[in-house]
Amino acid sequence: MGEKINNTKSEALTLIAYVLFCICCFYLVEFFVHNPFEEVRKIPQILNIFLFILIGLVLLFLSGSAKIGMRIMLIISFVFGLINYYVLKFRSTPFVPWDIWSIKTAQKVANNYDYRLSRNAIIVSVCFLGMAIATFFFEYKIKKITVRIVAAVICVGSLFALASVVQNDNNSYELELYPFLFTPEYMNKVNGAPITFTMNLKYLKIDKPRGYSAKEAQKLLKKYDNIYSIKKQKNKTLHKAKNTNLQEYPNIIVIMDEAFSDLSILGRFNTNEEMLPNLKKFQDESKNNSKRIQTGYLNVSVCGGNTANTEFEFLTGNTMAFLPSGSIPYQQYLKKDTLALPKYLKDIGYKTYALHPYYKDGWERDRVYPLLGFEKFYSLESFSNPEYVRDYVSDRTMINKIIELYENKEKTDKLFLFNVTMQNHGSYYDEYKNFTPNIKVVGSSNFALHQYLSLTNKTDKDIELLTKYFKNKTEKTIIVFFGDHQPADSVVDTIFYLNGKQTSALSKSDLKKRYKVPYVVWANFDMDTKYNQELSTNFFAANMLRQAHIPTSPYQNFLLETQKKHKVITSIVKPKEDKNILDYKKLQYYNLFDSH
Repeated sequence: MGEKINNTKSEALTLIAYVLFCICCFYLVEFFVHNPFEEVRKIPQILNIFLFILIGLVLLFLSGSAKIGMRIMLIISFVFGLINYYVLKFRSTPFVPWDIWSIKTAQKVANNYDYRLSRNAIIVSVCFLGMAIATFFFEYKIKKITVRIVAAVICVGSLFALASVVQNDNNSYELELYPFLFTPEYMNKVNGAPITFTMNLKYLKIDKPRGYSAKEAQKLLKKYDNIYSIKKQKNKTLHKAKNTNLQEYPNIIVIMDEAFSDLSILGRFNTNEEMLPNLKKFQDESKNNSKRIQTGYLNVSVCGGNTANTEFEFLTGNTMAFLPSGSIPYQQYLKKDTLALPKYLKDIGYKTYALHPYYKDGWERDRVYPLLGFEKFYSLESFSNPEYVRDYVSDRTMINKIIELYENKEKTDKLFLFNVTMQNHGSYYDEYKNFTPNIKVVGSSNFALHQYLSLTNKTDKDIELLTKYFKNKTEKTIIVFFGDHQPADSVVDTIFYLNGKQTSALSKSDLKKRYKVPYVVWANFDMDTKYNQELSTNFFAANMLRQAHIPTSPYQNFLLETQKKHKVITSIVKPKEDKNILDYKKLQYYNLFDSH
């Protein structure tokens, strides 16, 4: 009898130790990036603890061994914490469920980042190692298979119940959960990474907008099909708009430049030489009412990474504001032919080419680009003997490729060239023999900032070569240049520091500035221009077509009308839902999931 009591006590103590082990795993995951005792709210801490205990118990009951369950729990916790640490470090946003689909793209650029752990992360890693050694002392096993199965089912059911509770926004106030994807890093910080990840799982599925039907969406599009009409006759596309034809339309060259931005909008700082002299020159000409240049700032939906989302918004006119924060539509939602700018221009008669001097399967572009209407895709292997800046093909090489394609086209062809560059891609921490930073910030030793500014300075000088080339060409050409996003916090934190601010505690106004990049629309003919017009990426292409005197599609007409009321719509500048916004949600859902 006494032996049985001792065994029961031993089992109880082992189970308590196992539970404490799971709790420690949660806190170590959080300590990778911050102090959870200070920053994770009290009730969310309890929810995270319950989550880890339930996961640990599931592993215990499925394996039947405390040692095996602990080791699997350690591996899951360590890997999750480490991934979240690096994603925050490199992209300034936390690890989210749909990042799993970005693994292939991450592998392509993995060699260009600094993986050295911070002192805090090293200490956490050592703690994980210590806990792994401690598992050798746990020999407890559950032999009754029936007990294991029943207990595992109960724990799995409890996990689903917990997930359902935290994913319900109506429970946020009572549970002290921050539910807003507007600031994912803050959400991750106050809720805890595991619970935040669990909350975000619900966004893997996109719900239909309120009152949606495909027929209503089609009817709505017809409402905006009253400005231009297009019809095909004898295999030739004719346009009734302004009684013109394809030959009177311009070539369209779009350069979405990797990480190009003007960091002076974040605060004052001095450099040893002008950072972006040609951009300033374009801005001055635009300010002086030039009919051939328009400049301004573009509001994008990403910061520090996820380039594909800026191209998605530009090429489709859809917005990340209606999709989960951090999601990648190229990988998650684009599975069929989709209404997009290249498809529309191809139907008009343009030759539609995409250029990207890197691996063709990055962000699954090789699969997605044909669905958007691109006829050809020139990826890394299409560039012979390219010039490299650091480890990436230079912007100068990209410009030379654009000129080559233009010179080799048929005289009657009209080109739409969409270019995504690589020269300025992160990381910015390593030194290279083929590139020496020339821009220095006064009062700063931040090498990453100096290298970043020097790269964009080189781009600024190179882009002038393209405008000079087309300036004296008689064939109409419009060049659209913009950045896809700003660099990560580790690059810009010096600028905020010089202005008495911290990247971890920005006001909403300062945060919005982190999502602004400059744009230039240049043409060798007169356009309809406005100085310093603020745009968001989803509206940009429709505005470009209007400036170039090219007919717009029904969806683009809708976007232009929407823009009159809602000037900027992004993942962080989300408008209140009115009839117009609800219509936008319906049309976007139709374009992505329901159109044929």
